[in-house]
Amino acid sequence: MFSRVARPTVSVARSLSTSSQSHAKVAVLGASGGIGQPLSLLLKNSPLVSHLNLYDIAHTPGVAADLSHIETRAQVKGFIGADQLDAAVKGCEVVVIPAGVPRKPGMTRDDLFNTNATIVAILADAIARNCPEAMICIIANPVNSTIPITSEIMKKHGVYNPNRVFGVTTLDIVRANAFVAELKGLDPARVNVPVIGGHAGKTIIPLISQCTPKVEFPADQLAALTGRIQEAGTEVVKAKAGAGSATLSMAYAGARFTFSVLDAMNGKEGVVECAYVRSEETECKYFSTPLLLGKNGIEKNLGLGKLTAFEEKLVADAIGELKSSIKKGEDFVANMK
Repeated sequence: MFSRVARPTVSVARSLSTSSQSHAKVAVLGASGGIGQPLSLLLKNSPLVSHLNLYDIAHTPGVAADLSHIETRAQVKGFIGADQLDAAVKGCEVVVIPAGVPRKPGMTRDDLFNTNATIVAILADAIARNCPEAMICIIANPVNSTIPITSEIMKKHGVYNPNRVFGVTTLDIVRANAFVAELKGLDPARVNVPVIGGHAGKTIIPLISQCTPKVEFPADQLAALTGRIQEAGTEVVKAKAGAGSATLSMAYAGARFTFSVLDAMNGKEGVVECAYVRSEETECKYFSTPLLLGKNGIEKNLGLGKLTAFEEKLVADAIGELKSSIKKGEDFVANMK
């Protein structure tokens, strides 16, 4: 079920695809930031996008002007400040949210919570009022909490559709693919490791046993590889030494997921991506698993698959933290004034 066919790529070749093309109106909220700018560039490069609305609290007119000079079909508009937020999302079919403050050295994703929770709640409110049927792709951390926040805001407006709200965990898959390929001397474009659970630390659960092509590692190497995937964000934060977090790889991953959503909306069959969504697969209300995407969002949750004893323990270890993060998001909305 994790065939190469289901694995999208983000490249110039991808942009020159001759497959059936949609005319999607896409908004990027947080388009001036470290993730937002390269993400917007990748989206501008795709024939799947006809209109690209860029929103942020600063600099978006400049980013939009810059991107508008690129010779691809998407028409780019910049929106700036709270009074232009509604116009930015009005009638959009897909909304991607990389907005929020990035992690700095020593910060956990939890440290970001209060600032980013407020930002996501404001953006979700605008989506609920202006494009309630849009596919919502949340990159803003902590994803384990921002997806419950988005869901609760949509519920307040009576427009919640769990099949259209996604926590973008694609960077975990991208990293797992790259790290496995490096260790095994494989072409990373042909490696596919499903990653389930959540999108922070030990809630990130790479299913190496379900990798295609099949790979095997000794127990100590498997544990080290799993740990590296789980802490890869911290690896980048430390390497950038205070200058930011994972922005370019996250932009790539965000674009990959958005293209998959657009392909599926466009009628392409067999599109599979992992994402953090409302779920009945475990005792957690939200959980990331491979999803078959369709014209209306999630067509089928493909579940956890067969797990090894090592992977079952990783799931068990993640449940408590996930439940806590979910409750934190729900409580945030419940206590909003």
